[in-house]
Amino acid sequence: MTQLLVVLAALWGVATGALLPRAAYRFSVPPEAPWRDTCPDGHPLAGWLGRASCGTCATQQPYAPGGLLLPTLTALLCAALAAATGTRPEIAVWLLLAPVGVLLAVIDLRVRRLPDPLTLPLAAVALALLGAVSLVPEHTGTWPNALYGALALGAGYWVLWRINPGGMGFGDVKLALGAGAVLGWYGWDTVLLGTFAGFLLGALYGGVLVLAGRAGRKTAIPFGPFLITGAYAGLLIGAYTA
Repeated sequence: MTQLLVVLAALWGVATGALLPRAAYRFSVPPEAPWRDTCPDGHPLAGWLGRASCGTCATQQPYAPGGLLLPTLTALLCAALAAATGTRPEIAVWLLLAPVGVLLAVIDLRVRRLPDPLTLPLAAVALALLGAVSLVPEHTGTWPNALYGALALGAGYWVLWRINPGGMGFGDVKLALGAGAVLGWYGWDTVLLGTFAGFLLGALYGGVLVLAGRAGRKTAIPFGPFLITGAYAGLLIGAYTA
C-alpha cells in the first residue's frame, strides 16, 4: 500500500509542479514591484498556473526557466513525504502544501522575495487542514502543538529580524509561521530539528560563497530556501519516527 502511495504522490508532484512555472515567473519580481502580468514581449498573461510560455508570441518558447526542474523537485519531495508518512491522514496535508514550498523556495532564490499572497495563506491553510486531520482516526500528531509551533517559530524569527533586519527579511518571519505549524504537528523535537537544519544549511551555503570569493561575511543571502529545506528535513524525520 505504501509503495502505491509513493507512486501516486510522485505523480501528484509532477502534475502540480508542472503548474508552477508561470506563477514563479509572475511572482519573481524585486521587492515592492508589482507582480508581472505580461510576457517579456509585452503580451498579457492569463492566469497564474501553467507553463511559462506565451501563446501570442510567434516562437511560443518558454520565457522563464523551470519547465522540468519544478515538476522534478515537487515529485521527489512528494514521494519522500509519502514514504515517510505512509497512509496516515496527515499525508494529504503534506502533499497539498509541498508545491507551495517549492514555489516559495524558487522565488526567493531568484529575487530574494517571499510573497505575502503565499506565505500568510500557507500558515492559515496548514493550521486549518491539520485541525481537520486531527479529527480523523489514526493521525499521529496534535493540532495544539502545530499552533504553538507556528507561534513559537514565528516569534523566534521576529526577534531575529528585529535584531538584524539586514540579515533576515520580514518575509522569512511570515514563512516561519507555516513552517512552525507543520513541524509542530509532530512535536517540539521536530520543531527544533527543522529549525536547526535550516540554519545549518544556510550557514554552509554562505560559507561556500565566502570561500569561493562570491560573497563577504556581511553579504545577505536568500534564507527562505534553507528555512523551507530545513523544515522539510525535520518533517520527514518527524513523520518517519512518529
